[in-house]
Amino acid sequence: MKKLDWYILRQVLMAFITCMLIFTVIAVAVDSSEKTDDFVKSGLTGKQIIQQYYIAFVPYIWGMLYPLFVFIGVIYSTSRMAMRTEIIAILATGTTYNRWLRTYLAGGTFFAVVLWFAAAYYIPKANDLRASFQARYIDSPSPEEIKKPKAYYMRTDSNTYIGLKFFDTASKMGNSFFLNRIKGRDLVYNLRADMIQWDSASRKWKLRNVQVRNVGPLGEQLEQHPEMLVDLHLQPGDLRRDQYLKDKLTTSELNRYIAAEELRGNEGVNTLKVEKYRRTSTCYSVILLTLIGAILAGRKTRGGSGLHLALGIVISVVFIMFDRFSTVFSVKGNFPPMLAAWVPNILFTLLAVYLYRKAPK
Repeated sequence: MKKLDWYILRQVLMAFITCMLIFTVIAVAVDSSEKTDDFVKSGLTGKQIIQQYYIAFVPYIWGMLYPLFVFIGVIYSTSRMAMRTEIIAILATGTTYNRWLRTYLAGGTFFAVVLWFAAAYYIPKANDLRASFQARYIDSPSPEEIKKPKAYYMRTDSNTYIGLKFFDTASKMGNSFFLNRIKGRDLVYNLRADMIQWDSASRKWKLRNVQVRNVGPLGEQLEQHPEMLVDLHLQPGDLRRDQYLKDKLTTSELNRYIAAEELRGNEGVNTLKVEKYRRTSTCYSVILLTLIGAILAGRKTRGGSGLHLALGIVISVVFIMFDRFSTVFSVKGNFPPMLAAWVPNILFTLLAVYLYRKAPK
């Protein structure tokens, strides 16, 4: 890294920080105006709202718009350099176009590594705090929704299926529980209980008024037990339907949860897989958009920085549209989750190659 490289990277970093701060202020202002009534109903002070919500909301916004911040920062800083004829002077000294572009590749890689660590470990922790606040004060269910019974059906291992009509997450208690164990296509074990409750001491589930049927070649054997402890390979938290779960789990926790959900045969695994692959694909997007921004803004035009920023915004909108469409097709359809996370990057890699070949060197 030479003095010229540090100069370029410093310009990009300053523009990135400025863009990030501006968008953060706008996002906080818009979000606070939308949630004013909820904040008033919560009875919390302004300091409590900042400590319990906005201190986690800001990292959430940064993680979501990070590639856009980098892209606009690169376009703005590079465009200013082009308007001041600095890039022409750099190339006139004998510095090749590829050598100049290599500086942006190094900067994009640095931004991508920062995002990878943040998305894998730190942003999920902030999302946990934000989600807890929203679930308690903003998205809290109405009394009618609380009273409405919810049925749970899932697979706990490769041949065991369970179900219960209602489960209270506060008392960790449910009713009308059943367990079926399948061998091939035949039912070999059936268990039914009037009530099920989590026993924190034994880390197992306590069943009451239990009927057990063992089905074998010689017939069916019936057993009755007033109480029984069973290990379902299931925690009470697994029965809680959390819409923010994918955002709250670190990458290692997300991988383990996906493996468990696939074993249980639950729906909605594609949503988790898209989130898993996107945490890596977004880091590549940062590098890709950095190079595209440098190639676009490195040419001096009559439109100046305004034209470059307009092109950058259009490209950002198209990128986000492709990202949203591929996600919907994966979650609602049969589109492979890995492909859904990487389709925008594949298409924009082709765009980057085209712009590179057309760029004056």
